[in-house]
Amino acid sequence: MSGDLVFLGGGHMAEALLAGVLRTAAWPRERLVATDVLAARREHLAGRFGVRALADNAAAVRGGELVVLAVKPQVLPSVLAGIRGALPAEALVLSIAAGVPTGRIEAELGGAARVVRAMPNMPALVGCGAAALCAGRHATAADLAAAERLLGAAGLVVRVAEQELDAVTALSGSGPAYVFYLMEAMLAAARQLGLADSVAQPLVSATVKGAVELLLQQGLPPVELRRRVTSPGGTTAAAVDILERRQVMAAVVEAILAARRRAGELARG
Repeated sequence: MSGDLVFLGGGHMAEALLAGVLRTAAWPRERLVATDVLAARREHLAGRFGVRALADNAAAVRGGELVVLAVKPQVLPSVLAGIRGALPAEALVLSIAAGVPTGRIEAELGGAARVVRAMPNMPALVGCGAAALCAGRHATAADLAAAERLLGAAGLVVRVAEQELDAVTALSGSGPAYVFYLMEAMLAAARQLGLADSVAQPLVSATVKGAVELLLQQGLPPVELRRRVTSPGGTTAAAVDILERRQVMAAVVEAILAARRRAGELARG
């Protein structure tokens, strides 16, 4: 690579992608740059990864070959305004700002920027992320491949049409929170059953991890695996009966649809 890989915003997702890049040697360390408004985050990123950490976004992008927009959607307009005059014409822009369409980013960068939009998720922090990406109007097949390589350093990557990306945001972008919520409930039940957190926490974690591994290795749909573990008249059947009567599945579906609506609201500004 002849230019820098620049992360505008040094939060958890930027940190996850930086870790993946260095783990897979996808970009030379000396060409890695990150920015953040907080001095503590800049010091953390510089100390952990040995990258250049700056406060000035415009200065950071001047040598950029691939610029990752890793800031919150609410502050993205001011970030784009700040880099518009400094961004190299040949730079590829990868946005991971939830809900912000490529067309808006292109317009705020002058109209001709090559933009790829993506939605990764938090497990990228441990190399087990799930991300979807789409191309903007001016992005090329090579641009998509470059963004895919970067995101692939932290987990699974799929390509989708841009109109599908808000649904991906609701499903996998927010998805880890749904799993953590279930784990919270399991731990709350364990306390009522008299189990200490020191016993219940590893049991719950191993149970969730094991269920996912079983699904991946056997290649069966979740409904079939649930049926196999639910013996008629048994303990699991008693639990599932309560979940059905409380309409938990319908509530989860409604929650994901609400997340999709919120992503659409962010897209409309």
